[in-house]
Amino acid sequence: MTERDLILADGTVFRGEALGADIQAMGELVFNTGMSGYQETLTDQSYNGQIIVFTFPLIGNAGINRDDYETITPTVKGVVVREAATVTGNWRSEMTLDAYLREVGVPGIQGVDTRALTKKLRTVGTMKAMLVDHADDAAATALKDAQLPTNQVLTSATTMPYPVPGTGKKVVVVDFGLKQSILRDLAKRDCNVIVVPPKTTAAEIKRLDPDGVMLSNGPGDPKDVSSALPMIRAIEGQIPLFGICLGHQLFALANGADTFKMKFGHRGFNHPVREIATGRIDFTSQNHGYAVAADSVDQNTLLITHEEINDHTVEGLRHREYPAFSVQFHPDANPGPHDADHLFDDFMDMMTTFAEQRKEAATHA
Repeated sequence: MTERDLILADGTVFRGEALGADIQAMGELVFNTGMSGYQETLTDQSYNGQIIVFTFPLIGNAGINRDDYETITPTVKGVVVREAATVTGNWRSEMTLDAYLREVGVPGIQGVDTRALTKKLRTVGTMKAMLVDHADDAAATALKDAQLPTNQVLTSATTMPYPVPGTGKKVVVVDFGLKQSILRDLAKRDCNVIVVPPKTTAAEIKRLDPDGVMLSNGPGDPKDVSSALPMIRAIEGQIPLFGICLGHQLFALANGADTFKMKFGHRGFNHPVREIATGRIDFTSQNHGYAVAADSVDQNTLLITHEEINDHTVEGLRHREYPAFSVQFHPDANPGPHDADHLFDDFMDMMTTFAEQRKEAATHA
């Protein structure tokens, strides 16, 4: 096997064996604690520009199949694993992890002590990193001087609107880098979906006459997507609104709250979340490096509905006046536990109730 090095921004070097594409790559180094779902993770646009460290020691044993993509063109920069399986054991498998990474042009490294690497990231936080054939002073200098991009949403989201036909409620999904599993959950509920680009205006959305609007997940810092805030302010109160992950953070910013960069984020499928009103615990799928600052939430405008049990970060918000709510985690959870799948049904009920109230108001006008 060909040797490959992983250089961290602090100068640490991890040596291993080459995996995937034979190219050099640079990105933000993050870790994912999921024990399954590596294909969905690799194709999740929320990892745009990042190098993923998988904490589970064996990755790739089920191969890659045609059904579990979250997007067709991955934007992840690199992959770090303890061991990449060379033999697959699933009847749907069409290729190995190594073959897939080569096909899509993503480099990786295996044979790395991912436990030690994860402990380091938990201690000092996520950082820039670089995959190279051989670590040297030139590569270290290039890594130190590099500035990571801040336009991940624009390179993840659709540039043109497109429909996902259905016979039920019309839902406009604002794409900031959405997962296909969100569209699958809406399709299960017979929604007639129109996916629109991230810079779509409120006026353009209203012309589509939707029953509801969904703000999707996506990569990067929500403050880099400030162009969406006027749209959200103009939509909420007039059309039922549901935000997921980045959509949740944008919903918070639009209503006066603040966000901050977390030390190492939440990435995995085993994050416990408490619904504050009921005490209900859901295990959730999460992938984010930013969070809503609890002390910045105006309690007269937004109600904090959910919190992460481990670090007590804000996991859910609901507008006190308008039919609008958001969650930091992924209720679509593909892969992951489906404890929070009911939130899509809550969104459906919200749209139905809002339509009935509007109809009744028109009758009495």
